[in-house]
Amino acid sequence: MIPDSAPPLSVSRWFNTDHPIALDALRGKVVLIHAFQMLCPACVMHAGPQAVRLWQNYRYHERARDVVVIGLHTVFEHHHVMTPDALAVYLHEFRIPFPVGVDQAATDGLIPETMRAYEMQGTPTTLLIDSAGRLRKQHFGVESDQQLEADIDRLMAELP
Repeated sequence: MIPDSAPPLSVSRWFNTDHPIALDALRGKVVLIHAFQMLCPACVMHAGPQAVRLWQNYRYHERARDVVVIGLHTVFEHHHVMTPDALAVYLHEFRIPFPVGVDQAATDGLIPETMRAYEMQGTPTTLLIDSAGRLRKQHFGVESDQQLEADIDRLMAELP
């Protein structure tokens, strides 16, 4: 079951930002979270490039400040090779421009904390959070750019 309000992000390290990001601080904005693993083929070939395209599209939108794109590297397999150092190289090589957090590893199992809080099935997963901080969409897998843009635009239309 998907919770009505978005659980906080539990992040051990941030990339592409000089400060930690808290969802509470993003109230008033539409937030897209791209949850991925760097060794996930669908993430690398489809969802990652899509998140970059969406970041670029909304970056130049007339209400650009109203949309935030965040990556969440959530590792639930191959832990020994998907380290923060490897992620830094991945982000550079694939030119990921938006902030990316490393999901906090679980102390009692393989599923990281944010992935567990959102009850994600795997990666890629897209989360859309509205301006009131409510989780409005959670999708496992890849969707079309047009569908995600329509969902984001619908949430933007609700903004004051």
